[in-house]
Amino acid sequence: MTKIKNKTVLITGGANGIGKLLGERCLQEGAKALVIWDINEQNLQNTTAAFEAKGHQVHPYLVDVSDLSDIKKAATLTLSQVGRVDVLFNNAGVVVGKYFDEHSHEEIEKTIRINVLGVMHVARAFIPEMMQQGSGHIINIASASGFVANPKMSVYASSKWAVLGWSESLRLEMERVAPKVRVTTVCPSYIKTGMFEGASAPILTPLLEPKVIVNDIMRAVKQNRIMLKAPWSVNLLPFLKGTLPIRVFDVVVGQGLNIYSSMAKFIGRPQTEAIPEKTSKDLEMDRE
Repeated sequence: MTKIKNKTVLITGGANGIGKLLGERCLQEGAKALVIWDINEQNLQNTTAAFEAKGHQVHPYLVDVSDLSDIKKAATLTLSQVGRVDVLFNNAGVVVGKYFDEHSHEEIEKTIRINVLGVMHVARAFIPEMMQQGSGHIINIASASGFVANPKMSVYASSKWAVLGWSESLRLEMERVAPKVRVTTVCPSYIKTGMFEGASAPILTPLLEPKVIVNDIMRAVKQNRIMLKAPWSVNLLPFLKGTLPIRVFDVVVGQGLNIYSSMAKFIGRPQTEAIPEKTSKDLEMDRE
């Protein structure tokens, strides 16, 4: 079982939302050090100050996970200044709530860079030390969107399908070459953090309370669970998709459970809370 006490934890997108709550929980459970990577400098400063005021050791880094050179630079600094990372939460992500033809090329590229390439490159930066040490845990925040298509989520869903496939493949590889390096994939539905503001909860799939899903994630990490799907109804999607004809699935599940209309009134976080100009130029994105 993975223990948080006396471990060094790194969380991408860790200055806000689920990332911040995960950091708080890890510190409460005795993490030796918390490394926060985030693109929003103000949130990074505020979160660091709040945690340090409680006597915790925090190492903030301003990092753009859509930029490979930024990842490499931050990883080098983290390893030299803090040391090996024991637990890595790949949490940073963005969403664009538009039909595909309404996306700009820049929005498409930015989503894939952050949600897919960023996740892979961050893991690649820290996994060698985990393998050499013979222990470590990588937690990849994917999405229930990795199991089902959805209008106005084409690029986001594709990015999460990619993360799901990569994360599961990584798990299988580690089980062969470094069995004590664990990989957990987290697939939640909509969470009440503001990232999916305006999205409506599908039938049988209520909006997730942030603290509840954080509790679920922490429990899954401690138990070395392979995958966490939340809420429980997400577990039905792979089965229904695999057994029902596509058109029947569209009608019974997609339309009948209101999944396909869940993004109809998507708003996202207010622009005042959006990611800084450095990574949001010409974009209407929001961070997890």
